[in-house]
Amino acid sequence: MAGHKEIRTRIASVKSTRQITSAMKMVAAAKLRKAQDKIIQLRPYVSKLEEVLATVTYHLDEEKENRYTQVREVNSALIVIITSNRGLCGAFNANVAKQAISLAQGTYGNLYREGNLHFMAIGKKGNEFLRSKGFPVIEKNYEIFDDLNFQNVVPIADTLINQFLEGKYDQIEFVYNHFKNAAVQLLTQEKFLPLQFITEDANLAQSQDYIYEPDHDSLIDTLIPRSLRIKLYKAILDSFVAEQGARMTAMHMATDNATELLKELTLHYNKARQAAITKEILEIVGGAEALKE
Repeated sequence: MAGHKEIRTRIASVKSTRQITSAMKMVAAAKLRKAQDKIIQLRPYVSKLEEVLATVTYHLDEEKENRYTQVREVNSALIVIITSNRGLCGAFNANVAKQAISLAQGTYGNLYREGNLHFMAIGKKGNEFLRSKGFPVIEKNYEIFDDLNFQNVVPIADTLINQFLEGKYDQIEFVYNHFKNAAVQLLTQEKFLPLQFITEDANLAQSQDYIYEPDHDSLIDTLIPRSLRIKLYKAILDSFVAEQGARMTAMHMATDNATELLKELTLHYNKARQAAITKEILEIVGGAEALKE
């Protein structure tokens, strides 16, 4: 059995760790509440915007529609992985990176072997994981999480849109964690471009038309890029909220584990202390008996 000093050192270490994990859990919970409000408010807007665009784009002429929605032969592709800058959030980052690698080796296997598949990493952990495995990360962005807002996301989205329109990439996909609740994050793979609008009722989309002001094409040139910018913002915000939920859950479990370990260490310490006291008593009694003789 370990000595008193060693057990006391371990107890002090575990107590210190428990204080840190408990504090991190509270910080993550506070960030989660704040960010959760944003994503909950954003989702209805995104849903309605996609519904309107699904109807509006139904009436696009072929040339205009092809700018954003034309499905080309995929000769080059970009995978955007969205992770966090920090760890201590369970398998949150590893799951995204592994899914991206699986996508690269499976769906885009030929492009990857030909050197026509690239990665963009939003978040430090994703970049570190991919580079450690030898995957080509052509661009990274860590600073977006320092001040996550729509305006800071716009330049990234515009870069992706221009790369698609200029033909640098024929397909762009996101891989990230979708926030469901504080304890559940859903690994999500989502196509960014070419743009696809899914409407449950094609007849409804056909029958519903709008009066356009100033004109149909000008409206589309404004709405589609804005929709794509919001789509990227939603994905990054979704990932950020999911990160806080994952970290809060991981720190909660770590705090509980530390508490259980403290109970075990305290029990071992008490047993060791009791054994030492018993040994001392036996030595005293033995010494007293020897003096009597």
